[in-house]
Amino acid sequence: MTSTSAPAAIVVDGAYELAEGGRWVDDRYVYVDILSGRLFELRDDTEPAAVRQLAWLDVPLGAVAPVCDRPGAWIAATDTGIALLTPDGTLEWLDRPEDRTPVPSRMNDGVADPAGRFWAGSMAYDGTQGAGSLYRTDPDGSVIRVLDGLTIANGPAFTADGTIMYLADTAAGTVFRCRVDPVSGDLVGGLETFVQLRDGEGSPDGMTVDAEGCLWVAMWGAGAVRRYHPDGRLLHTVTVPAPHPTSVCLHPSDNRLYVTTARYGVKNPTVTSGAVLSLPVQVSGTAACSWRGADAETLIP
Repeated sequence: MTSTSAPAAIVVDGAYELAEGGRWVDDRYVYVDILSGRLFELRDDTEPAAVRQLAWLDVPLGAVAPVCDRPGAWIAATDTGIALLTPDGTLEWLDRPEDRTPVPSRMNDGVADPAGRFWAGSMAYDGTQGAGSLYRTDPDGSVIRVLDGLTIANGPAFTADGTIMYLADTAAGTVFRCRVDPVSGDLVGGLETFVQLRDGEGSPDGMTVDAEGCLWVAMWGAGAVRRYHPDGRLLHTVTVPAPHPTSVCLHPSDNRLYVTTARYGVKNPTVTSGAVLSLPVQVSGTAACSWRGADAETLIP
């Protein structure tokens, strides 16, 4: 295992409370500030890089994925469910399953898989143990609870062929791995513990799989990002100058790691908490997958 502490560049000094969900979509880096309900893009084709706010909702916004063949439209894990976010900022709800839970809850991180489904987790506002779930939104717009009994569902992240999903339960300090049927989207077998963190190592937050099939994990509370081999071996630890890194994203061609961070829970935050950081690495990533939903044709002009 190797460790590095390469200088991190502050790409966006946004003073975000809880920046999350960083993804490369075409030639732009897209991320959210969960608690303020805002969606941003950072263009990769301008100099200097320009940040633009794409949406500002009146509810928390956990994560988005682009909608296939609908420029400017997103599927969003937001508030208590899954919605389509139209180019004019309107929400078209597909389902709000967290309205039916016993404790006040919200959606958290989410991502589209290579088959075009959208997966997103949830959590209770007060962190009630076992109150979180993982949902899958199929192309027909149906929202299915795939797993329950989680506490803070984070990730998920998929291999390039869509057959392996990694899922973090941040509160439990656990990264799970499971097989996915790429045709049906069903989980094959149960969850397997991929990594179990010890006290003092931080908590697993946002994740991504790189071009070599290795898993990168943002370590909330530890000021670090870890890279794991598919067999579970810790390969590399990258130190970041903020205690709460929240999501990780690798540029598809530029060998740079982009990390969102949070000011939430930091007693004396500096400019690197609540920012977007970038660091040089030795591997590239892949662009975000899109949700291939048929309902988008009727709900989004």
